[in-house]
Amino acid sequence: MTTRMLIDATHPEETRVVVVSGNRLEDFDYESSRKSQLKGNIYLAKVTRVEPSLQAAFVDYGGNRHGFLAFNEIHPDYYRIPIEDREKILRQEAAAAEAEEEEIDTPADAEAEDAGDSEPEPIETLDDASIEEAVG
Repeated sequence: MTTRMLIDATHPEETRVVVVSGNRLEDFDYESSRKSQLKGNIYLAKVTRVEPSLQAAFVDYGGNRHGFLAFNEIHPDYYRIPIEDREKILRQEAAAAEAEEEEIDTPADAEAEDAGDSEPEPIETLDDASIEEAVG
């Protein structure tokens, strides 16, 4: 099967392009001088909010222009963490977890020593009359 690209530019205000494989239409695109083309353009934008339930991000293009970007339209290389950075993050998390375990172990030992030296504190209870006064 042969693949051909057909371009129709007979009218100065509109150009149409078609990609055909054999007798099958593969792609169609047009460009109009009256309407600015947005498809295929590259914009610099700031992600303002990520909405996981929609699998999308809301973006701010600047100049009071906002947009919606679906995750499936983002190439995976742009949101994957490089291997070196990922390993660095894992090392930092492991070090933080070890430090946290040491902090947890140390106070528990100190509390165990203190528990033998002092008597438990009594728990204050409220009778029914005082509860009714507080609520009422």
